[in-house]
Amino acid sequence: MDAVEEWGRAQQRVIDLVRDLPPERAATTVPACPDWTVRDLLAHMVGLGVDVVAGDEPDDHNSTWTGKHVTERQDRDVAALVAEWEAVAEPLRAWMRSHNVRPLGDVIIHEQDLRGALAAPGAQDTPGLTAIRERFVGRFAGRVADLPPVALVGDRWTWTSRGAADDAAVALRAPDFDLARALVTRRSAAQLRGWTVRGDVTPYLGAFAMLGPLPAADLTESARR
Repeated sequence: MDAVEEWGRAQQRVIDLVRDLPPERAATTVPACPDWTVRDLLAHMVGLGVDVVAGDEPDDHNSTWTGKHVTERQDRDVAALVAEWEAVAEPLRAWMRSHNVRPLGDVIIHEQDLRGALAAPGAQDTPGLTAIRERFVGRFAGRVADLPPVALVGDRWTWTSRGAADDAAVALRAPDFDLARALVTRRSAAQLRGWTVRGDVTPYLGAFAMLGPLPAADLTESARR
């Protein structure tokens, strides 16, 4: 996979998703980022790219940094945000080729957040999503290393912290896409418990909270409302 090109494909999907949104739809709250609307989340995505190119990117992506992406663009509509993002796309691609491809995670994760808010499912089996799943399951592995073996069992993808999936003390079974979303803190404790087919997932819940607290309400990116 060419991660930089995959970033470009994800960016274009997001632009296609939001470009023609009427203002009332752009004002929809994003359940995965409940402090932000669709327009706000887009503003963050644009601001991240601008700041990365400018050399202004903290290691922890703290709330002050991400919040200023929104406040600095509070008077811009979706069309203006899209135009700004398109203008910074090529400089950001060049930056990623010279440095790292961490911005891929932001666009892949937030694309699905937007799709959840707009009930517009799609792009649930892409190389970019697979790459982010593998990045985060590596982090998850470190967070459960001292716990009994746990297995994540999907449709085609299976992962265990140690040993074979059938021997793991705790096993969660869900579609591959849902497991990928859980690894980026986009599934609630209730959803994780609902997927548990063996053992007690409670000691592992904190390991799923890699990008902040687990969502208080169940999240989905389906078309159902």
